Amino acid sequence: MVDHSMQSSASRHSRHWLFGLLVLLVIAGLCWKFWPGSAAHKDAAAPKAAGGHVGKPGGMRPGFGGATGPVPVRVAPAVVGDFPLYYKALGTVTALNTINVRSRVGGELVKIAFEEGQMVKAGDLLAEIDPRPYQNALLQAEGTLLQNQAQLKNAIVDVERYRGLYAQDSIAKQTLDTAAALVGQYQGTVKTNQAAVNDAKLNLEFTKIRAPITGRVGLRQLDVGNLVAANDTTALAIITQTQPISVVFTLPENSLDTVLARYHSGAKLPVEAWDRGDTQLQASGVLQSLDNQIDTTTGTLKFKARYDNRDLALFPNQFVNVRLLADTLKGVVLAPSAAIQFGTNGTFVYVLDGDKKVTIRPLKIGASDGDNTVINEGLKPGDRVVLEGTDRLKEGSEVEVVNDSNAAPATPTDNQDPSTSAETDPKATGKAHKGRA
Repeated sequence: MVDHSMQSSASRHSRHWLFGLLVLLVIAGLCWKFWPGSAAHKDAAAPKAAGGHVGKPGGMRPGFGGATGPVPVRVAPAVVGDFPLYYKALGTVTALNTINVRSRVGGELVKIAFEEGQMVKAGDLLAEIDPRPYQNALLQAEGTLLQNQAQLKNAIVDVERYRGLYAQDSIAKQTLDTAAALVGQYQGTVKTNQAAVNDAKLNLEFTKIRAPITGRVGLRQLDVGNLVAANDTTALAIITQTQPISVVFTLPENSLDTVLARYHSGAKLPVEAWDRGDTQLQASGVLQSLDNQIDTTTGTLKFKARYDNRDLALFPNQFVNVRLLADTLKGVVLAPSAAIQFGTNGTFVYVLDGDKKVTIRPLKIGASDGDNTVINEGLKPGDRVVLEGTDRLKEGSEVEVVNDSNAAPATPTDNQDPSTSAETDPKATGKAHKGRA
């Protein structure tokens, strides 16, 4: 029994040893198959079999764009030009006058004389209230006036008669004084009656509701047959003055130096109104006025520009993109904005040093419109700067120019569609907010 047990234990131990050996062999085979050296050996052998160049991934030509070859770049020159300094903001079109047309007398609405959306002139008839009650009131006031005028005339005749009798010592002085006082009383009554007549005429005139200003009529709020009250809360119509029209917008307080300096000097600053997509010019006007205090919650100052709006392109409460031409920088150095790089040591560009190498040039920049940037220091006219391919460059890198744009970069003009935001040099022009509002 003991021998049999020992023999069974030895058999199980042998099987465990064989199983462990098999696992080790499998692991060794997998390691050999996936070892990096083996893969590298296969990759190195593949180009040789295909007749390719070893060590040139992607089949690149030796000496071009590789780790040791020249870097292909595109360059453009810095130029001298005039730079219009625009400030951009989101504005709201505001009518110079908005009138809620209400009836000044009560009665039945018997006539509407305008079409919705119609342009009307000041004094044009808009609607009419039933005039008959007011015609009757006028007749009654005129009758009372005539009655009291007759009494006044009779009292005047009595006074003249009493004066003659008093001169003959035929009546007492008190009788003459009483007659004179009665004349004064009737004179006051007549004036009161005359005021009543005038009031009745005015009410009769108010039955014809007329446009107080020139402008566009909105949708009517009441129909014929409705009873209206004097100064009713419901307006008959709303008239907005659209010619001229204004746009209200705000600018941040750190952008005010240049604008305020030009405004206080009496300069007429052009203000353009572009559509909501900022793609189409809708109207051109001038800066008209500004608010008297900065909003402390937003740090902005409110401005108002005026437009003739002859083609009625602007509507009240419309949102527009405003471009305010604050100044024009004359004879400044301009470089393409795509060439400007930003690093830990500040702003710089890669400048061609000859035709084969580049050098890093630190810059001090001024205003920018997105396409071009004003260079305050660091470049002179004619310097060629790298536009594309900068991600692989460093000081002294060899380059190969694949596209040398000898033409000057597009200089912003009044006929172009310049960006209306600018990042300006604080010493010269103050800071303008950057990006589209």
